[in-house]
Amino acid sequence: MTDRRTFIKRTVMMAAAAAMAPSGILAGADSRSGQCGISSGRHCGPGACSRKMILEWEDFTARMKHTFSISGSSRDTTPIVLTRLHWNGVTGYGEASLPPYLPETQASVRSYLKKVSEEVLPRFDDPFRIEDILAEADALMPGNTAAKASLDIALHDLVGRLIGQPWWKIWGWDAAKTPYTCYTIGWDASDETVFEKTREASWSKILKVKLGRGDEQDRRMIRLIRSVNPETPMFVDANQGWKDKEYALDMTGWLKEQGVVMIEQPMDKYDIDAHAWLTERSPLPVIADEACQRLSDVRRLYGAYSGINIKLMKCTGMREAREMVSLARALGMKLMIGCMTETSVAISAAAQLSPAMEWADLDGNILIANDCFDGMKLDKGKIMLGDAPGIGVTELGMR
Repeated sequence: MTDRRTFIKRTVMMAAAAAMAPSGILAGADSRSGQCGISSGRHCGPGACSRKMILEWEDFTARMKHTFSISGSSRDTTPIVLTRLHWNGVTGYGEASLPPYLPETQASVRSYLKKVSEEVLPRFDDPFRIEDILAEADALMPGNTAAKASLDIALHDLVGRLIGQPWWKIWGWDAAKTPYTCYTIGWDASDETVFEKTREASWSKILKVKLGRGDEQDRRMIRLIRSVNPETPMFVDANQGWKDKEYALDMTGWLKEQGVVMIEQPMDKYDIDAHAWLTERSPLPVIADEACQRLSDVRRLYGAYSGINIKLMKCTGMREAREMVSLARALGMKLMIGCMTETSVAISAAAQLSPAMEWADLDGNILIANDCFDGMKLDKGKIMLGDAPGIGVTELGMR
């Protein structure tokens, strides 16, 4: 193990090397040409062997292994924008995942990233100025949180590669403390498909079930899963689908009897009073998902929920997610790290925060059939963090 003094010394030396190298490929840098559809004709991208940061982006469509259904919608694909940030011969990867129920689109992400490339990045020649770069990018336009996350993740990956360390180490966390990730089973009208999904998840130590389709369908889903897998603990995500606090309390009692250990966003995200009432009485922890977007939401939700679900696509990326962790911990709130349907880029970025979490829902890359990156690994469902620098991903090519 590297002691803290040796680590800091190495960090300073690597940063100095990054500043001095004319076009050097530093240890841990991935300098191959783009293979996920992101055009790059030279080994380090157009203009990347300079002191200016060059941002590239490309549309990508993630194909779901199964139709994915939540309260109010279903889909077979998820639009994504992949990014690469080049500097001095080193490349960092980022991602914006764009489920259709959220306001961003590939077109809006492209528009935002173009403004970042034209109005923010030209003012910086040092990627280590993470705070300044991301603060200016955040102020550039309101909203656009997934687009901002794609820049944030790429910048963190780039800096981590320059330092030669993964972010969980840079933040000083213990990789042994990572939780098990759940595996999500979305609603389906076919009993046989629910059975198939449940059998497919036999490796998982925790199942996550999407509810909010009404009492009959919600109880049906739980009973079908329990008929195949009677013991594995479950999370439940109602996606705001329950309309009445008394009903929600009744359901949490029944779900506890079925082996459910936590419930996400049972009612409308704007109804804080109903959630406070439920949290006070519920036998299960009640976690804010849609209600918790960014850092400013955390204190507002204190007392109304047992904890929060942090998602990089909602909070603008790793920088703000880390701040949310600190504040929620100070308030004594429980923590969960979640995801959209994402490639291994965004999943691996989120995994860097996992040692600070009680729960994890980082199965987005498992749910898609054409992941074009290799990254975070699981060992019987437990998140495994390696020593690969940055967010720890390797490009595989378009699939």
